[in-house]
Amino acid sequence: MTIRIGIVEDHPAMMLGTVAIVNAQSGMRVVAAAGSAREVLAQSQNLQVVLLDLALGDGSTPAANTRRLTEAGARVLAYTSGDRPQLVREAAQAGAVGMIRKTEPVKAIVDGIRAAFRGEVVVGADWAAALEGDRLLVDARLTAREAEVLALYASGATADQVAEMLFLSRETVTEHISNIRKKYLAVDRQAPTKVDLFRRAVEDGLVEAR
Repeated sequence: MTIRIGIVEDHPAMMLGTVAIVNAQSGMRVVAAAGSAREVLAQSQNLQVVLLDLALGDGSTPAANTRRLTEAGARVLAYTSGDRPQLVREAAQAGAVGMIRKTEPVKAIVDGIRAAFRGEVVVGADWAAALEGDRLLVDARLTAREAEVLALYASGATADQVAEMLFLSRETVTEHISNIRKKYLAVDRQAPTKVDLFRRAVEDGLVEAR
């Protein structure tokens, strides 16, 4: 399968370089590239992964662009210099699945795209620092047991594995996960997917970004 990729970047030289990098890889193809999220979506409505520059000259915000692209079915990677953590936080809270620095080696960029396509969170020191630096995150007030379940589940364990490790029934574990999601939703920190739960767990210091 060829991964259909979009690039939102308003610096022509950076765009051309990134397009060349991606198109040189096996199983990847840039099918839309433009200076705004709106233009990229006009070129293709069937994007799987989008590299999104967070500081565009059109006045749009990372949050609005991330939501627009995510609602169209794409997994969004913040593609940035990393020097403005607030923009990274905005993208993360709007649904971005990770961050890649524009100065990363080619392999890191390619690996990040493949990981995003697989549904994984693409994290690193800059991503973790940006999220951990957000003092506006509202405490979801998880119980000690809920925090324990979340730490294991968000780290990659299945509900069955969490049940076995904590000597609980699978039904109890799934009930905890449901309650965890409801608590995050109540404080406007939605976590409908396992990727989102991982992000919430990183934000709250329950698991390490890796």
